[in-house]
Amino acid sequence: MALNEWETFKRIESKIKSDKRLSFKDGLELFKSQDLHHIGYLANLVREKKNQHHAHFIVNRHINYTNICKNGCKFCAFSAEEGAPGAYSMTLEEILASASAGMTAGIKEFHIVGGLHPKLPFDYYLAMLRELKAKFPQVHLQAFTAVEIDHLAEISGLALKDTLYALKEAGLGSLPGGGAEVFSQRVRDDLCPHKLSAEGWLRVMREAHEVGLHSNATMLYGHMETYEERLSHLLALRKLQDETGGFLAFIPLAFHPQNTKLVGYHMTTAVDDLKTLAISRLMLDNFPHIKAFWIMLGENLAQISLGFGVDDLDGTVVEEKITHAAGAQTSQALTRDQLVRLIRQAGYIPVERDTLYQHKEMH
Repeated sequence: MALNEWETFKRIESKIKSDKRLSFKDGLELFKSQDLHHIGYLANLVREKKNQHHAHFIVNRHINYTNICKNGCKFCAFSAEEGAPGAYSMTLEEILASASAGMTAGIKEFHIVGGLHPKLPFDYYLAMLRELKAKFPQVHLQAFTAVEIDHLAEISGLALKDTLYALKEAGLGSLPGGGAEVFSQRVRDDLCPHKLSAEGWLRVMREAHEVGLHSNATMLYGHMETYEERLSHLLALRKLQDETGGFLAFIPLAFHPQNTKLVGYHMTTAVDDLKTLAISRLMLDNFPHIKAFWIMLGENLAQISLGFGVDDLDGTVVEEKITHAAGAQTSQALTRDQLVRLIRQAGYIPVERDTLYQHKEMH
């Protein structure tokens, strides 16, 4: 290691140990470093301080109620136009049947996201929440990305905050973190020009937190964004978390290029995945949890990520469609026992949680 890089690591380590916030410059130096092991060491200083040697997971099920979407983002292999081959929308009866099929002992969460369907009425979404909550009152409903929430406000004719209150009254428990992509306008102009803006995504999350709904946050990385744009994204999330404290976990999402409109792109490398997870843990000092989504990373790399600042592997999932449409080769589900074994084999303590990290059970 060059002397100046060693000095950089010692300076950053000193900041971490004295609870001083890392700067944009610190983050950029870490992204440009090839010393992956030292970056992981620094991230684990924060991880151990916040979450000890625990690794969280949840027993959950994904429900993707429609793939019909008006946005047509270049990086998305899941969405389809109405009437196109493979396009679908689930009826409320089908959603309830899917939820019932996925019921296992101890299930704690339905994770519900879909496309921006131009014709589904607002009542469809309210009825979905009400009927799921009536049939499965013990299950937390984490539903609708910020992009979907903005769309629902538009079709309902309600103000954003009133839309959130209506959804909450119907049974919405929290928001997933999807739809953030990368906040850079340069990237969004190319990849998702019709999508809710970065400012719009942050506004939805701010108002969700204000009405008492917690959420996660994400970043899609490994396509055309720069390290600088990744860091600007992280710092925008950190700033909002300073204001509201409403984010539960940050989930970096590795770009999967297969079946998308982006030609010439490749899967992210393990080095970039681990570096991004670790630097996220270091930059987002006010986020309680960093999650490695095993569906995207694979089970083996998700295990290794627990030594790079990660303290959550998500959950059992069951029938994930969005990442698999883009070429994911992972399973579409893991059992509770499989997750426990993955965590124990990595040398950590498995902790089964609920969505809000309030109920925890050691395994």
